[in-house]
Amino acid sequence: MTNKIALITGASRGLGRNMALHLAKRGVHIIGTYRSSEEEAQSLKQEIEALGGKAVMLPLDITDVTSFQAFLNAVIETLTADFGRKHFDFLVNNAGNGLFSNFVDATQEQFTSLINTHLQGPIFLTQKLLPFIADGGRILNVSSGFVRFTLPGYSIYAAVKAAVEVLTRYMAVEFGSRQIRVNAIAPGAIETDFGGGAVRDNNDVNAWVAQGIALGRVGLPDDVGGAVAAILSDDMAWANGTTFDISGGQLL
Repeated sequence: MTNKIALITGASRGLGRNMALHLAKRGVHIIGTYRSSEEEAQSLKQEIEALGGKAVMLPLDITDVTSFQAFLNAVIETLTADFGRKHFDFLVNNAGNGLFSNFVDATQEQFTSLINTHLQGPIFLTQKLLPFIADGGRILNVSSGFVRFTLPGYSIYAAVKAAVEVLTRYMAVEFGSRQIRVNAIAPGAIETDFGGGAVRDNNDVNAWVAQGIALGRVGLPDDVGGAVAAILSDDMAWANGTTFDISGGQLL
């Protein structure tokens, strides 16, 4: 994958950061986005450059559709100035937010936040970026294990992520004429700051979750980052329109 370029939304922290590092280790250059922490974004840029790769970090609010044209202009300028290219190869729609709320307590504001972040944003951002994804490229959407298994408090979040999985299949069909593969991943419980970091930081929560995972432990960011790098590689070029469960066998 040397000299390929991946655009990863929400790359400055969490799983997005880990994806970027795993891809960089395989020779993929990174255009990453961040919403608020430029310091974290620049730290990632330095790590990638230490690996011998190139990285450019751009601000993006995935919930603000009106900003996408300006973001596209910045991407086009970056491709030309930093990479000498007109197209990039991989789009990873990773930016997201976790939101816990029992169904009876869910508010319209929470619903709108989830829709804007996980569905509306990726739809219209992909639409803007599509002409600049190379033929034969890859798009990877991020779903969630909560689509397959259920835990109280994630009903609205899971419903939105289910829509992402359906969208993935339709995108695969519609972009097939350009040989663009579109897949999704559905991570299970991972030790990140998702949901306030309870799985990562609370030993009792971690142990309770781990007992429901066939491999006997909670996932680590490297489990997801490595999988993403593999899915985007040519070794997985015949996988299209599918969702990969990356959970270690959670709640099977």
